[in-house]
Amino acid sequence: MQPDMNQTKLDDAASVSAAAVQPAKKPAQKPAMEVRDLFFSYGKNKVLKGTSFTIEEGKITTIMGANGCGKSTLFNLMTKNLYPRKGNIFLHGKNIQNLGLKDFARRVSIVHQYNSSADDITVERLVSFGRTPHMKMMQGHSDEDEKLIQWAMEVTNVLKYRDREVSRLSGGQRQRVWIAMALAQNTKILFLDEPTTYLDIRYQIEILELVKKLNREYGITIIMVLHDINQAIHFSDRIIGLKDGQVTAQGAPDAVITEECIRELYGISLGVTTIEGKKFVLTV
Repeated sequence: MQPDMNQTKLDDAASVSAAAVQPAKKPAQKPAMEVRDLFFSYGKNKVLKGTSFTIEEGKITTIMGANGCGKSTLFNLMTKNLYPRKGNIFLHGKNIQNLGLKDFARRVSIVHQYNSSADDITVERLVSFGRTPHMKMMQGHSDEDEKLIQWAMEVTNVLKYRDREVSRLSGGQRQRVWIAMALAQNTKILFLDEPTTYLDIRYQIEILELVKKLNREYGITIIMVLHDINQAIHFSDRIIGLKDGQVTAQGAPDAVITEECIRELYGISLGVTTIEGKKFVLTV
């Protein structure tokens, strides 16, 4: 029996058509940052001991651990305030040691734990300093600069204080101004070192809600250090747990935060419970 040539052609065409509509596989997304085999010492005191992890693009990652675990040192290494004894840190595939400070500041913005400014500086003036990495010597602000300064103040809800001295603001308002200055840099990555330090609980939550908004609405990759475990759980996509200069836990908060993990990181036994589908560490 002779094969039906017309049917064969139709089957071949259908196969080609089906193959054509198959969704193309997306290439694996490169990490925003990668810390690879990092070592650092203060004299004979070894602080980081082969620390390695990645920071996912577009996520909120919180670094946590007990005092003295190396969080601050790691933060300073990732923000080019210190240089590693051994190991490398990559920003979108580029070794940050090969980036000048100005180039780095065009890619990464930072809000440190302790910030100070002149008593008479106004909110708008301070926020405008965020454009410094993008300006040439003796150059004034461009229209784009002014738009970004305005946007940064609007997003952080400090526009109404633009002409007020920063020193006259509350702690929570001042922290918003420093975040606004970082936003004015217009970077894809924002570092925050203990952004809720010395703030009462109302301002702590307001700042963390702002951080979440910056990530969800504007796609900014957030890397922050937090002390409060429950705040880390509820405002982070990923958690990196540090102990004695090494990563002992990393992943989604629900997976990472267990009684065993808390005991490992902090040396204390605390209960972990779930309320309305959300994890809480019983700290009292």
